[in-house]
Amino acid sequence: MIHFKHTVYLFCKRTLDLLLAIVALIFLTPILLPIVIGLKCTGEGHIFYVQKRIGHKNKYFNIIKFATMLKNSATMGTMTITIRNDPRLTPMGGFLRKTKINEIPQILNVLIGNMSIVGPRPVDKKAFEACTKEVQDSIYNSKPGITGIGSIVFRDEENLISGSKLPPYEYYKQFIAPYKGALEMWYQNKKSFKVDILLMFLTFWVVVFPRSSIVNSFFTDLPERNF
Repeated sequence: MIHFKHTVYLFCKRTLDLLLAIVALIFLTPILLPIVIGLKCTGEGHIFYVQKRIGHKNKYFNIIKFATMLKNSATMGTMTITIRNDPRLTPMGGFLRKTKINEIPQILNVLIGNMSIVGPRPVDKKAFEACTKEVQDSIYNSKPGITGIGSIVFRDEENLISGSKLPPYEYYKQFIAPYKGALEMWYQNKKSFKVDILLMFLTFWVVVFPRSSIVNSFFTDLPERNF
């Protein structure tokens, strides 16, 4: 019975993913064209950023985003950790990251099938290694998502890192990675079609109202945050 429910959930989730991705691509294309032109004419002229991330069953895949940083940013400054007003940002990069528009090309990942609309956020190898073994073994039992509980709670991650006296990666490893891992473990235990729909709604809400703490009103059993 449990296996049947899980199969139905996966079927509904994939169907909704495809439906939303296709509709979003159709409606957003006219809006995205000026962004494509702007990226081509500013910064270093590259439009998309493709990076290997860890995904479903801990297998690597290429995530697609709008380019917001210099091409060699991963070898500069704070490397794979981004801070507020990062000097490696391109002229349009700050705006695209703040509004989360840079994440929209991941619709293509959803269509390909290596991502979902909702799921654990895919991370690079260094961020993955900052997680405990338990978290590493569990969080990607689901396909990674464009949004999810970790993305919603840590929508201000860059500001948190920038406000710390610790080096960026040390702060990420000591504080963000453990709590983000706990949140993603929570999702693995709670995931359902209803939870996914609520997380989609909450994503929209916190983009419009970034200071809102409404997520705690919907999910009262989230892991306790101590920083």
